[in-house]
Amino acid sequence: MTTQMSYMLPSAGYFDNWLILFEQISPYALADIGIGISIGVSVLGAAWGIFTTGSSLVGAAIKAPRIRSKNLISVIFCEAVAIYGVIIAIILSTKMGTPEAYAVNTDTEGCNTMAALRSSWPQLPGGGASCQGSLYMKNLLFPAYAIFNAGVCVGFSNLFCGVCVGITGSGCALADAQNGTLFVKILIIEIFGSALGLFGVIVGIIMSSPAYIK
Repeated sequence: MTTQMSYMLPSAGYFDNWLILFEQISPYALADIGIGISIGVSVLGAAWGIFTTGSSLVGAAIKAPRIRSKNLISVIFCEAVAIYGVIIAIILSTKMGTPEAYAVNTDTEGCNTMAALRSSWPQLPGGGASCQGSLYMKNLLFPAYAIFNAGVCVGFSNLFCGVCVGITGSGCALADAQNGTLFVKILIIEIFGSALGLFGVIVGIIMSSPAYIK
């Protein structure tokens, strides 16, 4: 147990830290988690925004019924955040193929020991000739991490985008109920807030573009 815990402690080695725990997760599971974060956290942001702006809109419309129709655009902006997550989740899902059988390491000692891996990092011992299983896993880890991080990037950018649009839309509805000339001015601010989610989508697509798991 002490030896296993020592791998999680920070030191001068490349592998001796708690990040080694991520290497024990299946690449397919890691990619699926990223896809789930992409859609799940995006929907959370959209729901949060709709709840915030919708409650203010309904309450303010009691005193000023004229604001009901045009302020629905704030709800549409929040719903677009969830659509961003759905699109990215579909794109990331297409990058995962059916798992294939892979070769095993012929040199079990040289390919699986920490000393050998440290000495040849970032390459595999012997150029990977006798470590086909480790080489296959290494090639799987890159797309898995790329898909996972793309999902995290898109999910959390959409979460904060949804919160931003929801709060801004809430203020827009309340301000419009008091003064109709303020609607267009605050709507411009809301449009800039909704663009935050697009930034995450663009970066997520770029991050996952070279990744494919098969």
